[in-house]
Amino acid sequence: MEQNSDGLAEPHIKEISEDALPEGDVLVRVEYSTLNYKDGLCLSPKGGGLVRNYPHVPGIDFAGTVETSESQDFKPGDKVVLTGWRVGEVHWGGYAEKARVKSDWLVPLPDGVTTRQAMAVGTAGFTAMLAVMALEEHGLKPDQGPVLVTGATGGVGSVATAILAHLGYEVAAVTGRPEGADYLKSMGATQIVPREDINETIKRPLESETWAGCIDAVGGEMLARVLGQMKYNASVAAIGLAGGAAVPATIIPFILRGVNLLGIDSVTQPKERRIRCWNRISTDLPMDKLEAMIQPATLEDLPELGASILKGGVKGRVLVDLSA
Repeated sequence: MEQNSDGLAEPHIKEISEDALPEGDVLVRVEYSTLNYKDGLCLSPKGGGLVRNYPHVPGIDFAGTVETSESQDFKPGDKVVLTGWRVGEVHWGGYAEKARVKSDWLVPLPDGVTTRQAMAVGTAGFTAMLAVMALEEHGLKPDQGPVLVTGATGGVGSVATAILAHLGYEVAAVTGRPEGADYLKSMGATQIVPREDINETIKRPLESETWAGCIDAVGGEMLARVLGQMKYNASVAAIGLAGGAAVPATIIPFILRGVNLLGIDSVTQPKERRIRCWNRISTDLPMDKLEAMIQPATLEDLPELGASILKGGVKGRVLVDLSA
């Protein structure tokens, strides 16, 4: 990304020297990256408020093979994945054939997970698994009732639906796209909830106890409505704000039903929890479901796809192949 004479960022594909890469103790040959909502922001003309310095290489996550390393934790040939740490926003990211980063930001790939699969999971799937783990740690079990997933056709929602279904949960998937129902059922959803049924606040602070848990990618009015529908002592894992950052809710669900609102941060998770999360992904995400989520893409496709994801027009996981 480079700024034009009007101060707006424009995408370009060009060859640069390896010496131009930012500082770091590990050089990775990137094989795959992906497209997330933040990537869409970074690809926009004003960088979505995330990118401050140009030229810039977006791509908030990537997977590949270590080429050179000054760290004792990694050696050439190691397969690694990177998510978070503001890579692709502040630090140059994965939309390039090589990336130089700090070793502390890298996680070794679990046995049996390829770099392609790792980026089909990507930041979205990593966040989904963190949300599942948080709900479990707050007592969620499969026999307690249905778990709601909002924004279910998106990256986080798709992976969350597949993981929860694989673990034996009844999944209620919220979508505003009727044509996405078959896709969500193929991911394991047992119930499809039309978005219009749940995306407006009502005057009553509490409704019937319906959901044993929730992974919410929407925020805004939908989150406010969902809080009043949670079962006693149930938890909502909040991972996104596609519907807005302001939540017009009351405190009533928290003090009368003991509802928990769990914030899920995927950017600065400690390395030990990152490793545990990726190990859980390797066992609890059915890879056949993962394959069905993939939309292949190249660097040339990213400007158009970046604009589309900001409008909610991307289903599943966009996989960017840099290995050719």
